[in-house]
Amino acid sequence: MKTLSRPTCRLVNISWIQAISPHRSSSPGEPQFGIEVIGPTRPDVKWQANTEHGIDVSQFRIDWEHKHATCPEGHTSSSWTPAIDNRNNEVIKIRFSTTDCRSCPRLTSCTSSHSPTPRRLITVRPHEQHEALQAARRREQSPAFARQYARRAGIEATISQGVRAFDMRRSRYIGLHKTHLQHVSIAAAINIVRMVAWLGGDLPAPTRVSAFQRLYLAA
Repeated sequence: MKTLSRPTCRLVNISWIQAISPHRSSSPGEPQFGIEVIGPTRPDVKWQANTEHGIDVSQFRIDWEHKHATCPEGHTSSSWTPAIDNRNNEVIKIRFSTTDCRSCPRLTSCTSSHSPTPRRLITVRPHEQHEALQAARRREQSPAFARQYARRAGIEATISQGVRAFDMRRSRYIGLHKTHLQHVSIAAAINIVRMVAWLGGDLPAPTRVSAFQRLYLAA
């Protein structure tokens, strides 16, 4: 059997990306076993990252060597505490002084605390994981990433068609060679079905939108 060449990149969905997992040997966009893994990372869901004037984690300068962080207003953190989060991941909790935070003109853009002594607390992953995550999030904002990852939509459609119409996830035979032949046959069948549909004038169906999303867009 002819040996197939190894792919240079793999377009994956968000569930495959574990940019901040300590078990990963590389980060998104970096080769792993000679294959570049390309996909979206988990977004920062904190309100500071999703409001126009919010001060999110990416705006803090972190000095890993001296173990402190500096906020956009120039205040230096008062504590640096390694910890384990509720998902059993290593994190670092960085706190700022209540004196600095209480008198800061941008307090409301930094924390929503109503305490008489408010302070900002940021939680980050260890150095390499944090830098990899921030770099991946910046990369996702580029037009080049959008063009490259747009190919994923075609991949998802092909997988869905193969599974739903051709039972691709179940092997009818025993042995790798026979299973491989089945996969090649299914791929050929998909091409034939699509060719017939194209010759018949059928247009590709748009991506389905859930009822909840339609309601949200109409609001």
